[in-house]
Amino acid sequence: MNSFSRFLAGFDIQGLGFLLLSALAVLICITVHELSHGLCAWLLGDPTARSQGRLSLNPLRHLDPIGAIMLLTLGIGWAKPVSVDPRHFKNPKWGMALTALAGPVSNLLLTLASLLICSLILRVVPPNSTAGWLLFSFLCHMAVRSLGLGLFNLIPISPLDGSKVLLAVLPEKIYWKILRYERYIFVVVIALSFLGAFDGFLSEAIYSVLGVFCRLTGVPADMVLVGNYIFNVLG
Repeated sequence: MNSFSRFLAGFDIQGLGFLLLSALAVLICITVHELSHGLCAWLLGDPTARSQGRLSLNPLRHLDPIGAIMLLTLGIGWAKPVSVDPRHFKNPKWGMALTALAGPVSNLLLTLASLLICSLILRVVPPNSTAGWLLFSFLCHMAVRSLGLGLFNLIPISPLDGSKVLLAVLPEKIYWKILRYERYIFVVVIALSFLGAFDGFLSEAIYSVLGVFCRLTGVPADMVLVGNYIFNVLG
């Protein structure tokens, strides 16, 4: 009984709530990202993602546990890759490039949409509204998470999305050779991510793009950073 009492005394219900909301933000980010890949591929003529049930808003269909945990803890990560068969595209290389680009672009748009809602909250919700401030902070946190996911995947290293865009301009022989070995390169990318190799320039990129989006939406950048900081500390 005493052990149970000590457990309850140390249990931080507020911290758990923020952690769950942070996990929800991650799930939304990766679902939008992977759904956009699959939708773009389908629109370009490849039915693979649709046949595998990946054109879904169910986050469990897109979840990669390691990538989600890294996004939740380190701010960079990935989801379960959508299968694409380039043979269905009229131009396989550019079809792959557009499909790959759809994921990061969707995250940038999600960031922009989140900040637009934040701008609306600042205009119509009373400053002393606890619920309004919580929603504002959640959207700021999701905006930063989504931006981090999008920009990280734009790095032109296979198998990240940015590599597919870069590979589209390479000769066919080099293109298919790199694709053949990208699963091994992925292991290196994971190791570099854990070692923080991408942290410096990626943080600068996030702050730069976030600053542009904040100016476009009229949301003060420092308020966005404070909202995101609250989730990072309490969650």
